[in-house]
Amino acid sequence: MAGPGNRYEKARIIGARALQVSFGAPVLIETDQTEPILIAAEEYDAGVLPFTVRRTGPGGDAE
Repeated sequence: MAGPGNRYEKARIIGARALQVSFGAPVLIETDQTEPILIAAEEYDAGVLPFTVRRTGPGGDAE
């Protein structure tokens, strides 16, 4: 799996990207898909999404 290993992070990233695509953001890959969620999933799997996951520890420090 490309990107973060946590499935909840993956779902959040794909959901956020699908929202962007549905509002007209340019698609970052060549695809035959028309549904934003499927486009976002393909982009995620291709590793082309410009998202960074920042986690914080219990004390609020970045890990």
